[in-house]
Amino acid sequence: MALPVYASPLERIWHYAYIAICTAIFVFLVAPILVVLPLSFNVEPYFTFTAKMLALDPEGYSLRWYDNLLTDGMQAPEALRDGVWWSDVWANATWVKAAKNSVIIGFWSTILATCLGTLAALGLSRPEMPYRRVIMAILISPMIVPIIIIATGLFFFYSSPCGLIGLDCGRLTATYVGIVMAHATLGIPFVIITVTATLSGFDQSLIRASASLGANPRVTFFKVILPLILPGVISGALFAFVTSFDEVVAVLFIAGPDQQTIPRQMWNGIREAISPAILAVATILVIISILLLTTLELLRRRSERLRGVSPQ
Repeated sequence: MALPVYASPLERIWHYAYIAICTAIFVFLVAPILVVLPLSFNVEPYFTFTAKMLALDPEGYSLRWYDNLLTDGMQAPEALRDGVWWSDVWANATWVKAAKNSVIIGFWSTILATCLGTLAALGLSRPEMPYRRVIMAILISPMIVPIIIIATGLFFFYSSPCGLIGLDCGRLTATYVGIVMAHATLGIPFVIITVTATLSGFDQSLIRASASLGANPRVTFFKVILPLILPGVISGALFAFVTSFDEVVAVLFIAGPDQQTIPRQMWNGIREAISPAILAVATILVIISILLLTTLELLRRRSERLRGVSPQ
């Protein structure tokens, strides 16, 4: 917002000081991420800037670590890059397998979290709902309770009563169902919060008007409620997907060797053999996060326009 012409000298000083403080906080938060981006193009297997990189010498930069994401784990990485080579990448490349697992688990956990979280938000938004605050506190507790506690509880619950996790000759075995349910548990609070915030500006008289015109609850939901709260639902789904895509602690406790995700593969790479390929993956994830945040901002502006609020 521009400074008004009638602002006093003290107000002008505070205005520019406020801008400087916000800029410093922004740089403090973003600088560690910005450092990762050029390091992912380092030609040397180091996590530091080399002399050639600092001198902006093109020989100090390379795409070798991005290429390593495709070739690591392949049966014939040096073969001609034709259809057979790409089939080898899709079937055997370690990072590609981790990416496929992350997308599959993230997709189904997002579907489950979005459906359950939206239903919970609809119930919690009704004024006649008893013990709303207590139920809300319980449902969003996965955001508050340390993830290590949740992961431990999920491990014992899924291994004993549910049988979704087990030990075979000392080796952890797990199913995709267990991981999807665990990630959905972590994503549901984000869906509840975003959908509840959207429902706070929802005009309840529209439901009564729909009922007075003869629509049953199912038609009212799909024709009246859902189109208006859809930006909040999509925003919650994106948050749930990002939560699933970035989760590593629960995966360490629950996932077996066949359910390696990108965060777990990065964890293994840091623990076993440090490779700048991790920085290449981090760069790709940063780009994906920027795209998702842009989508969320566009959805927020659309939601404000639907409610008659001017976008800020």
